[in-house]
Amino acid sequence: MLPMQAPFDPQSNPGNLFKRGLDHHSETPASDVAGKAFPTVKAVAILEAIATARRPLGISEFGALLGIPKATAHRIAHMLEDEGLLQREPGSNRYVPGARLERLGLDIVAASMSRAPRHAILQSLSQQIGETCNFGVMAGSHVVYLDRVESAWPFGLRFEPGSRVPLHCTSMGKLFLSLLPAQKRALMLSSIPLYRYTQNTFTDAARLEQELEKIHAAGVAVDNQEFLAGVVCVAVPVCGPRKQTVAALAISAPSARMSLQQAITHIPLLQAAARQLAVTIDDDKSSSEKERS
Repeated sequence: MLPMQAPFDPQSNPGNLFKRGLDHHSETPASDVAGKAFPTVKAVAILEAIATARRPLGISEFGALLGIPKATAHRIAHMLEDEGLLQREPGSNRYVPGARLERLGLDIVAASMSRAPRHAILQSLSQQIGETCNFGVMAGSHVVYLDRVESAWPFGLRFEPGSRVPLHCTSMGKLFLSLLPAQKRALMLSSIPLYRYTQNTFTDAARLEQELEKIHAAGVAVDNQEFLAGVVCVAVPVCGPRKQTVAALAISAPSARMSLQQAITHIPLLQAAARQLAVTIDDDKSSSEKERS
């Protein structure tokens, strides 16, 4: 008997959990924070409240705002102060972001700026092809989207950076599997569930292995409506400084707009964009080496 289709919710992903947890524009009631037993959650909530406030906040203020007992808020605030994440406003007991938190914020902005060239490459590719472009890596038994640019069409499946998709039925996933050493690939195929998502999904390990051998030889992978009915994808590898595959670049489109054969004609554009992305990875390596020297 073939495996049953696994429920898949693109909203249930690390990226969305992070967004829901830290987006200060969300209307999360204070009781949601107060009800969580983990000190880390409360500490993050306190940092968020102080970082987004337009004035210094006292312990009673952010404790009441978040629904955290005063004693707990006091203890966590002192811990954060000791770590340099918070500091007291001179002449008062109210808190403002500490030097370490400010540096962290600047580092995040700098990291976002370093990703900008990669996003620009995806945007350019998406504009040339007219469809969605994805950039992702293999993480455990899934592919994780690090970045993506949606097509300008009004209809389409919306994933977000941080979304996880299966290995065995996506173009990027099959590409990553094809590049694994034989023993590691066999172990992986024996451990991941080969759920049937569509009529085209490979659910037999032997047949999937044959498909992976073809992908390895070609250096290109396709998803012919294997994960989502009516959606086709093509993926190529993105290489790191030592020419090893570190990520993958893919395009995806509704088959009603683009057939698989049409998608395959865009492989040269994908490969050219992958080479551009590889340069940004080389730049990251060079920057890291300069910082260490």
